[in-house]
Amino acid sequence: MNSPLPDLSGKTALVTGASRGIGKAMAVSLAKAGAHVLALARTSGGLEELDDEIKAIGGAASLIPMDLVESDGIEQLAGALAGRFDTLDILLANAASLGELAPLTDIDPKIWNHTLDLNLTVNWRLLRALDPMLRKSKDARVVFMTSRVGGEMARAYWGAYAVSKAAMEMLAQTYAEEMTKTNIRVAIIDPGAMRTSMRAQAMPGEDRNTLPNPEELTPLLYHALTEENDGLKRYAFRDWQQ
Repeated sequence: MNSPLPDLSGKTALVTGASRGIGKAMAVSLAKAGAHVLALARTSGGLEELDDEIKAIGGAASLIPMDLVESDGIEQLAGALAGRFDTLDILLANAASLGELAPLTDIDPKIWNHTLDLNLTVNWRLLRALDPMLRKSKDARVVFMTSRVGGEMARAYWGAYAVSKAAMEMLAQTYAEEMTKTNIRVAIIDPGAMRTSMRAQAMPGEDRNTLPNPEELTPLLYHALTEENDGLKRYAFRDWQQ
C-alpha cells in the first residue's frame, strides 16, 4: 500500500536513534514531508550525515547528540526544546538496543539493565518530559517502533530485548488510553526484519539482500501520522504490504 505525502510543514518531529537504520530513514521521510526534524542519537558523525541528506532534499533538522540513558539528559532536553519550540507534534520512539542474545539465566545484569533502560524506561521518561509539549500540538502523534519478538511471540535467547519490547507496548497502550480525550494519538509499528545493523547483529548469517530497506516503511509511517483515530493503532509492516 501507499500513502500520499502528508503536509507536515510547520510541525516539529523528534526522532530517537536517528543516526542510522530505521531512525535515519524515517527522519529523512519526515523532513521530506516538511517537518523540522529534531534528530537525536549518540553518534555525531551519523547525525551529520543525516543532516547532509536532509539539506539535500531541502529539509531542516536540528541535531541532538546525546545518550538517552544519561541520568537527567532527557529532562534537560525537554527544557531546552520547550524554550525553542512552541509544541512537539511528532515523537518517534525508535532508539533501542538488542542487548545480549543468551539464555535468560546467563544474561549479564549490566546488559539486562541497559537494555530495559533504553528500550523501556527511556520511553517513559520521554513521555513524562515531553507530554506538555505534545499536549500543545493541535494533532500530536507518538509512534513507537516495536518487534514481533516481545510484541507477539516469545523466542528463546532474546529475553532482554523481548521483555523490554513487550513492556514498551504496554507502556504505549496505557498512554494511548490515558490520551483518548486529548489531541494526542498513539501508534505502534512493527517493521519486521529490515536491512539494518541491529538485524545483522542478531542474524549474522542472513542474506541482507533479501530484506527490505528501512525506507520502505515510509508509507506506513505517513499513514500512522495522518490517520484519524480515537485510540491506539498497531501496524505490522508484513501485513501492510499485503
